[in-house]
Amino acid sequence: MTTQTTDKPATMLLLTPQCAGLDDTIGQTEGPFYTPNTPERTNLREDGMAGTPLLVTGRVLNNDGSPVIGAILDFWHADNDGVYDNVGYRLRGHQFTDAEGNYRLETIVPGLYPDRTRHIHVIMQGQNTRCLTTQMYWPSEPRNLWDEIFHPSLLMQVTENGDGQVAGFDFVL
Repeated sequence: MTTQTTDKPATMLLLTPQCAGLDDTIGQTEGPFYTPNTPERTNLREDGMAGTPLLVTGRVLNNDGSPVIGAILDFWHADNDGVYDNVGYRLRGHQFTDAEGNYRLETIVPGLYPDRTRHIHVIMQGQNTRCLTTQMYWPSEPRNLWDEIFHPSLLMQVTENGDGQVAGFDFVL
């Protein structure tokens, strides 16, 4: 019996459009402190609130890099002392992306919640997209090394300015 072999090169398949684009932002737990029906607002800071001012900006995109227009983003995080408001809507609010998929969140740098690294929670969804629940993290935060939920792909780009911190993060749905 003879075995035939071929020297033909393997056929390369083209990547599907989804595989050829941006990677989806990974999902994470919403944690125990999510509260629905938050007020619509882009500024979570309140007069007299303790904490370092923080401005987070970015975009919500599809895998092909196109903007997700009108996506809802619902943000929440701990206060300067690492405490979540579980009665009202302090440091909680939702907003919608603009015609270029941009969002802008004014808030404070959250304090350290016990047994976690510094983070901000967000749930988002665009029309005809998946619903994503995830968290955003600070680079060079010592607790990142042992926080079991932390993921390096969710690090924001953070810089200091004279008034506080400015951060950027783009989400891919």
